[in-house]
Amino acid sequence: MNWQSPVAETFTIYSLCEYAITLEFNKGITEQTLDDIVAFHTLLNQHPFDGFETAVPAYATLSVFFDPIQVMQSIHLQGTNCFQRVSAYLQTLRQAVISDKVRKDQEPPVVTIPVCYGGEFGPDLEEVAHRSGLSPNEVIQQHSSAMYRVYLIGFTPGFPYLGGLPASLATPRKQTPRASVPRGSIGIAGQQTGIYSQNTPGGWQIIGRTAQSLFDVKNRPPALLKVGDHVIFQPITPDQFNTND
Repeated sequence: MNWQSPVAETFTIYSLCEYAITLEFNKGITEQTLDDIVAFHTLLNQHPFDGFETAVPAYATLSVFFDPIQVMQSIHLQGTNCFQRVSAYLQTLRQAVISDKVRKDQEPPVVTIPVCYGGEFGPDLEEVAHRSGLSPNEVIQQHSSAMYRVYLIGFTPGFPYLGGLPASLATPRKQTPRASVPRGSIGIAGQQTGIYSQNTPGGWQIIGRTAQSLFDVKNRPPALLKVGDHVIFQPITPDQFNTND
């Protein structure tokens, strides 16, 4: 069934499938929306409902996955079906999301990523510079001076989509994607920048590379970054890159 439930002015709840629902916080992509999603995501993990399994944040949504059997068997959830039961519970968390205490508790960390720009590490740096009307050094200076936010982890495990790219550096994807992009590559696609977490095909404009691991199954959590984190890029030399590799 196509269930839908408006929740004040905070978010709208949609049925995604029989074991998941999606909260849509805003039609636009803004830092305020991101902060709302991060706050609610954290609060839900701190206060899960019976049957809750995981929640996946994205640009303007939070998808909540659950065990339908546990949801229907719960004596703490009210409603005649999973959508009603889970929706009702999430509405009880709505006011806490916008409280000062939740905001204060969710101060996002700042992660510094060392990057070797240009040359073999950034084969598209010259193209980005040409399209932007800047010198390669100016592109590096602008890219490494910005403060970014992680809006989404996707494409491959640990791959962060970062907002906050200076408008002057916005560059379209390559018309013909590369068959293989080395892991750690820093790319630009439109108005966002990102980091390849694995060796994969890709069409982003590659301007640099980091030796820092973005995803390792042996780590807990396995991904270096999470939605809401701040990211800063720190330029390094090829010798420093090889030392950290």
